Amino acid sequence: MLKQINLQNVLYLDIETVPAYASFSDMPEIWQNLWADKTKFQREKEEKTPEEFYPERAGILAEFGKIVCISCGFFSRYGLQTREFRIKSFYGEDEKILLQEFADLLNQHFSEVHHLLCAHNGKEFDFPYLSRRMLVNQIELPRGLNTAGKKPWEIQHLDTLELWKFGDYKHYTSLKLLCALFNIPTPKDDMDGSQVGPVFWQEKNLERIARYCEKDALTVAQLVLAYRGEKILTDAEVILPQ
Repeated sequence: MLKQINLQNVLYLDIETVPAYASFSDMPEIWQNLWADKTKFQREKEEKTPEEFYPERAGILAEFGKIVCISCGFFSRYGLQTREFRIKSFYGEDEKILLQEFADLLNQHFSEVHHLLCAHNGKEFDFPYLSRRMLVNQIELPRGLNTAGKKPWEIQHLDTLELWKFGDYKHYTSLKLLCALFNIPTPKDDMDGSQVGPVFWQEKNLERIARYCEKDALTVAQLVLAYRGEKILTDAEVILPQ
């Protein structure tokens, strides 16, 4: 199947998310109660209070977190002799603005039925998270994210984790492990996902988060190439944001 896909019709992406508030105590009381209710069973297993559980888990739940960066890449050139992969990031403190900019990109350049969105664990995390946060921010879902009423084969999503599972749905493999397996440079050389919240709320370093996110988006494309039995991209073939 992968060999039949035109890689220039695919947008490779990654998102970074953080808790909606800097700390549990910053949340309005009604949201503190909702958080406690939502996470009750998980917290009881780990014997943690709502406050202890908040910084490590709130960012991964779309109801209690927000998106601070979306990095995406695409092949502007793809051939036997020439390949060029460009990366663009949308990031900032105003989630609605960056989501609208990303939606505009999809509507303008990736709105056809043959276009695909690709992410690692995208079907379980990135795609539904993007869709939920767009609805919260009253942004109309672009075609590539609007799955309502579609049959499974009509959904324009490609997931490098799902491809690796080969039908083994209980099996999870991290991007870091697959990078080691396929000799792809790791994107986790500066930070990892657990550090994004502190870097955002404490360091206020959005540029660092964007660079980290861009590496993940590039790695998703590298993994697709590896799955196809093709050489991964060299540094000279990758055009990073200025």
